[in-house]
Amino acid sequence: MSQLFIELYLDEDVDVLVADLIRARGFVVRTTRDASHLGRDDATQLAYAAHQQNTFFTHNRADFEALAQTCATTNQTHAGIIIAVRHHPYELVRRVLLILNHVTADEMHNQLRYI
Repeated sequence: MSQLFIELYLDEDVDVLVADLIRARGFVVRTTRDASHLGRDDATQLAYAAHQQNTFFTHNRADFEALAQTCATTNQTHAGIIIAVRHHPYELVRRVLLILNHVTADEMHNQLRYI
């Protein structure tokens, strides 16, 4: 299925203010809190995001690099993973908007990006 705009799913370690600020710019954003998935393991979170066709947004570099590698070697798909260094929420939004405004959801499929 073709999808133009990236829809994000924010890991619970990402400040919910980031979700609010991105939504205010017209993008679809879900959080682990919205999905009632607080405390679930990383693989479950990524699988949920993939099922919803949401790009996963996290600060958890080590675990999600490993999950992306596992997906690649086992031919599992995901809707993309964005790994962000911890910054102030406004800086995170500025950085993720560069992706949201220039990359389609289809282009993000199975991609791992860093901001």
